[in-house]
Amino acid sequence: MEWSVQQLAKIAGTTSRTLRHYDSIGLLHPTRTGGNGYRYYGQAALLRLQRILLLRDLGLGLPAVADVLANECHAETALAGHLQWLRQEQDRLGRQIAAVQHTLEAVREGRELMAERMFDGFDHTRHQEEVEERWGRDAYAQSDTWWRGLGAERQEAWKLDAQHLAEEWAEAARSGAAPDSGQAQTLARRHVEWLRGIPGTPAAPGHNAGELKVYLAGLAEMYVADPRFASNYGGPVGAAFVRDALLDYSRHRL
Repeated sequence: MEWSVQQLAKIAGTTSRTLRHYDSIGLLHPTRTGGNGYRYYGQAALLRLQRILLLRDLGLGLPAVADVLANECHAETALAGHLQWLRQEQDRLGRQIAAVQHTLEAVREGRELMAERMFDGFDHTRHQEEVEERWGRDAYAQSDTWWRGLGAERQEAWKLDAQHLAEEWAEAARSGAAPDSGQAQTLARRHVEWLRGIPGTPAAPGHNAGELKVYLAGLAEMYVADPRFASNYGGPVGAAFVRDALLDYSRHRL
């Protein structure tokens, strides 16, 4: 079965113009083009379009989406991983919806608010087990105390700084800069300084250079191995660029 560009746009909730743009930049080619010049898309194209839209929903730009699709494993494995992430997000959002609904009903009815229900689904400590496994309980406890002490405004500022740094990394990778270039090494220095500001990790003040190097090497490899981190830097290619730049910085400047 095949779908015309208009049919596919309607089914996927996008536009014909978008699909034509994806074709022009090599991101999604039609399965065939008819003698009348019309584009037709088969099932393989639909599968690729679904991956594109899922990655776009994660906030990735089109160059980053192209990198991910070019470097990812078999489509079935990739979709299974993305489905798992979506189910986790569905559970988290469902809990948040229920929490906000509870709060709204309590306010309307003048009932006492129940704090343990108000914040279900908002808990950043869901990553506690993973952090403790990687870096120990003390590391998590210190970083958790630091994070809670920042307050909402400073937490948002910290997140924004992290986002800006990730965007600059991704842009440097797309520009073709070498990991040992001045641009990349400046970003690596900023990245290390950013890590030093997080208590409880081997990057924090009080740890020696050897500990920092081991920590940085493990973190750099995790950026590539874990899709959650790789997506912050535009996908596997961007993450590999960050890793190589950080390792070069570690070897020659720490």
